[in-house]
Amino acid sequence: MAVFSDEQEVYRFLGGVFRIGMADPELVAKLKPTGIVLRITYTDPDAVLTVDFGNAELHEGAGTGPAPDVELFMSADTGNRFWLGKVVLPVALARGEVRAKGPVAKVLKLLPLAKGLSEPYRQLLADAGRADLINA
Repeated sequence: MAVFSDEQEVYRFLGGVFRIGMADPELVAKLKPTGIVLRITYTDPDAVLTVDFGNAELHEGAGTGPAPDVELFMSADTGNRFWLGKVVLPVALARGEVRAKGPVAKVLKLLPLAKGLSEPYRQLLADAGRADLINA
């Protein structure tokens, strides 16, 4: 069962964690030099986020943003659990819970930086009264 009710919730919360990261000048300074454009296609509900790390931009919706270097495909539930620290990306890739297209090694190099966003993501959910998402 999906934990997000619709596409807008995916953008609010899963997009929100990227907005939080892009508001952190120290994190942006580490991400910009990578120049990576990551597109994440979520299912259940369907939503697409394109993250342009080189320009510190987030694009919501299919067909928006620059062409990606790497694409990830997963359920929105898996995305939620990832940001809560409950999904280990390399393991999820091996199990087929997350599919990838492109040089995955580029994304794996970003994982240590992503870990610092778990607590702000949890706080975003808590502030919105979404304990159901935190406990998913």
